[in-house]
Amino acid sequence: MAFALSLAMFFRLIYLIPLILLSGCVTTGTTPRKPVSGFDPNQIAKSDIDRVAEAHQRELFASLKLLTEKLYRRNPREWRKGGQTSLEAAVARIFDVDHGWKFTELEGRRGTDAIHLAFREDYAGDRVLAFIVGLGGMVQTAFNDKSELFILDDLDPQALFNAARNVEIAVWKLSNAKMATGELYLLSNEGSGSVRNLSFEREFGKMIGNLDVLSKIIADKTNRLAVFRLGRSSSREILNRIASAIRRYAVQILGRPGRNRSSSSSPAAAATWKRCWQPICPAASPQ
Repeated sequence: MAFALSLAMFFRLIYLIPLILLSGCVTTGTTPRKPVSGFDPNQIAKSDIDRVAEAHQRELFASLKLLTEKLYRRNPREWRKGGQTSLEAAVARIFDVDHGWKFTELEGRRGTDAIHLAFREDYAGDRVLAFIVGLGGMVQTAFNDKSELFILDDLDPQALFNAARNVEIAVWKLSNAKMATGELYLLSNEGSGSVRNLSFEREFGKMIGNLDVLSKIIADKTNRLAVFRLGRSSSREILNRIASAIRRYAVQILGRPGRNRSSSSSPAAAATWKRCWQPICPAASPQ
């Protein structure tokens, strides 16, 4: 009896974990999901690397939101161009709405294309919006547009590294790009006067550092997987290999389906086997 209960619990755990994993594979959004206080069931389907990556992602968008507020304070004419009632409303429009980092007034531009728009002489819209939306879309692209990461999600270290370099270029552009009149498109750091304001530089530096460190962490994770000869296998392939190992182990305990065994020939055991032989991760449909 104890053996039957243990076996039932064993199979329940086998099926529960993949279902939790697969339920999080389509979690996309504009900004990272806010952490839940107390127990969060989603944590069961995350690896340590997923949690580290999410922490970096939250810090990136916290810095980006702070930079948005600071840019609007230095350039109040910009949020007024967008018809917003206040600075707070302009910031909330960017970070509190699920828009996929695409805005009508930016002509659907995203990433570096939106950043370039902020420094065009003939652009009459909100330049802070264009600049921040460009950065936000670029960073989210490096995270595969995920608002939450699970064990099946794979980040590309090269994409994170490239995003860090693009932030560096954007910072240089912000500090140096000028209109024909010689004025900066957007005011940020203040190097003249009795008090120097380099707070923008510090926040951008934090973003670059976060992306670089996370890029190295993900690259190290990839290298460790290669040691176990998983090579360039996808997460689906890895999970299916694990499932195959579990099935082989179950065969040793129960025997193959259809055989008469005193403890495994019950209707419940037969139903369990029927489910067990189904692939955990179906192959992707051809496009």
